[in-house]
Amino acid sequence: MSDVTRRVGECAAGDRRTAAELLPLVYDELRALADARLASEPAGHTLQPTALVHEAYLRLVGPTDPPRWDGCGHFFAAAAEAMRRILVEAARRRGRLRHGGGRDRVALDGVARPRPADDVVALSEALDALAGVSPQAAEVVKLRYFAGCTGRQAAEAIGVSPRKADQLWAYARAWLLARLAGDAD
Repeated sequence: MSDVTRRVGECAAGDRRTAAELLPLVYDELRALADARLASEPAGHTLQPTALVHEAYLRLVGPTDPPRWDGCGHFFAAAAEAMRRILVEAARRRGRLRHGGGRDRVALDGVARPRPADDVVALSEALDALAGVSPQAAEVVKLRYFAGCTGRQAAEAIGVSPRKADQLWAYARAWLLARLAGDAD
């Protein structure tokens, strides 16, 4: 059993001291996950990978109820979900008028950059709708897209075969593409 797996188990059992010791062990993986998520964000966002990791970690092991994880896969799935929610909240906040929503960013050289749509919000809403249709498919998307897991890792995390996880991934991608394109369910 790896040190990370042991500490995740101890955190799940309610050991608050272990939660503080867990961050240095998983920081690099969480940072890589945050880098991957923020790479697809529109230019000009203010959220940095370090801030995203720290915010997600605080949500995972915060002062509220003790976390309940079934292992490393579940921990990283929870981290991916926390990062997704943080990115959605930031995108919604950017879209509000009081935070500059509806205004285009203009570079100092006078060249206006096109403002991309808040795809994170649309994807999150579509993902929530997919969860109502196929919770396993939605979980595979969260693990593969937001957590950066491979198909095999996602399969292990949700307890299905790799082939089934691949089928769920293909179904979810087709369903989400149709939903985001405005086609009927």
